[in-house]
Amino acid sequence: MNCRGLIVELGDYLDGELGPTVLAELELHLQRCEDCRIVVDTTRKTIEIFCRAEPIPLPEDVHRRLHQALFQRLGRTP
Repeated sequence: MNCRGLIVELGDYLDGELGPTVLAELELHLQRCEDCRIVVDTTRKTIEIFCRAEPIPLPEDVHRRLHQALFQRLGRTP
């Protein structure tokens, strides 16, 4: 496992969805690579903060423009 491989597997690692072989390789890499430990820790903390945060309501004009953009992207009409 190298740094690029860790980034590819990061989501599955944080979700606890890696197979035992890849998990062992990733954890061995983390033991040796401080930069990747920082990435994992920062990402984990960011997810925790986001999950605990209260949703912030969008201003009506932003809400409307977002929906318009999504409908245009999907080729539908609002």
